[in-house]
Amino acid sequence: MRSETVTGGPGPRRRLQGRTALVTGAGDGIGRAVARRFAAEGARVLVAEIDPETGGPTAERLVSEFGAQARFVQTDVTDREQVRAAVRTATELWGGVDILVNNAWGGGNYGRVENKTDEQLDRGFAMGYYGPFWAMQAVFPHMREQGWGRIVNMCSLNGVNAHMGTLEYNSAKEALRALTRTAAREWAPTGVVVNAVCPGAKSAAFRRVTAAHPELEAASDAANPMGRIGDAEADVAPVVVFLASEECRYMTGNTLFVDGGAHINGVAWAPDLDGGQA
Repeated sequence: MRSETVTGGPGPRRRLQGRTALVTGAGDGIGRAVARRFAAEGARVLVAEIDPETGGPTAERLVSEFGAQARFVQTDVTDREQVRAAVRTATELWGGVDILVNNAWGGGNYGRVENKTDEQLDRGFAMGYYGPFWAMQAVFPHMREQGWGRIVNMCSLNGVNAHMGTLEYNSAKEALRALTRTAAREWAPTGVVVNAVCPGAKSAAFRRVTAAHPELEAASDAANPMGRIGDAEADVAPVVVFLASEECRYMTGNTLFVDGGAHINGVAWAPDLDGGQA
């Protein structure tokens, strides 16, 4: 379910006023929810999205609903030059990137470990690890120079809990958490903080999974300690706003589980991958 609950207009406190944010995969799901919350908090937002049919309208709505400065740039995060081009676009428009949210993911193939191919693993790491790595390298010089920066990497419970069928996704997201911690340690003296979020939300990726395995949606809701999988805009995006804000000045290298408590005891996730083997 998509949430459209945030309203625009100046409020008593706009925590990201004057900041420039680049959000990858911002055309739908959690990325779009984050972009909307950022716009509501006064940020300029670059929507870095591979799909122009979702990215363009998202940027337009940030302008029309929130009065934000927003722009769409078509970006395939598996292409290093396109990632760098997105950062250059934000720099040319607004002087640099203050906030980076690495969120993009483009789906994968369900299957057992023994059936995975090198090509599937390569694509998973290109999207889930190298794309964020390239973006972090590209934004860091500006952040270091100004002594302030916020990087939020969207990771996943899939890797933490070793969900079945998604080896490339699980592995790339756990590698991204290692990158998050390493960069946090190295960049801590510069004023750049780097954190990860493992969300539990009915995102575009979740909808794709449950379309193929409809029984998993009800099972996922039932297994969550709060009895539901979260809403991207109401439950996850506000936490990302905090991580992008001035208030997050003394917290770095952390993983925040924004999941209704699903990480506490793990989640039963056992799709029928090949006719009954478990």
